[in-house]
Amino acid sequence: MPDQVLFAAEVMLNGLMAGVLYSLVALGFVLIFKASGIFNYAQGVMALFAALTLVGIMDGQVPFSHLINAIFGTNIHHFGWHTPALLAIILTIMVMVLFAWLVQRFIFRHLVNQEPIILFMATIGLAYFLEGVGDLMWGSDIKKLDVGIPKGMNETIESITHGAFGYGFFIDNLDIFATFVAVILVAILVCFSQYTKQGRALRAVADDHQAALSVGISLSYIWILVWSIAGFVALVAGTIWGAKSGVQFSLSLIALKALPVLMLGGFTSIPGAIIGGLIIGVGEKLFEFLVGPWIGGATENWFAYVLALLFLVFRPQGLFGEKIIERV
Repeated sequence: MPDQVLFAAEVMLNGLMAGVLYSLVALGFVLIFKASGIFNYAQGVMALFAALTLVGIMDGQVPFSHLINAIFGTNIHHFGWHTPALLAIILTIMVMVLFAWLVQRFIFRHLVNQEPIILFMATIGLAYFLEGVGDLMWGSDIKKLDVGIPKGMNETIESITHGAFGYGFFIDNLDIFATFVAVILVAILVCFSQYTKQGRALRAVADDHQAALSVGISLSYIWILVWSIAGFVALVAGTIWGAKSGVQFSLSLIALKALPVLMLGGFTSIPGAIIGGLIIGVGEKLFEFLVGPWIGGATENWFAYVLALLFLVFRPQGLFGEKIIERV
């Protein structure tokens, strides 16, 4: 088999793995939009904040230490202990649930039945506020995140492909781990959305806030629930991205990469988030490999957005999104 074909196959596999990472971020967007009709601009910052909190708890860092030291003239930074990864993850989940309660209590409780653009603007303000709080709590330096996720080349795949084709494929163990996590998450979320009382209530709230209230559905409970689930998904995405490239404030920009994924898969489809991510991941890698050398490279920065633009023109609801028909 020609080397170029083998290299293209390796590129495609790595594209699939990259697409899974995009999909993990897109899942948070889909959950909140599907359940409340809100496009959550803050989802990327939630992933950043969750990863910062996880690292801070694991390292025993004192929250707001820089602010405390500046006000009181002290020099404290750490408690002097390290927290096991599993316990730190549980504590971080509790923090994200508290965040969900605060969001509902102080923001969205006052915005029931408001126009979608108002809700969207609220999430923009929330994103900048949360980014500032994350900076004050944990600092802005780049942090290393190690929760035991395997990294490096998978030697089994390398040896099998080398024996079969004479060319070993380089597949990162972290990407394989992320793929399994994404499959499990999607399965759980689909079952929750389709087959539980709470899942049906989420969809009812998204259709009509006032109608959901009239049949006894607690809007406060539903929004706390969906933001808690989105916070958990953000923690998963932030942990994997943080383990891959370090926990830094540029991590919040992964939300921009999720937008084309949503446009392809549809804003209301959980499986669509995964399929859209895989299409974007494979498409941008193969396009860079096949076309990039002819036009100067660096196509990965814009390919996904051009593909999303084509979908907006010809199929604006995405591959799996619900087609909305309104009477005028």
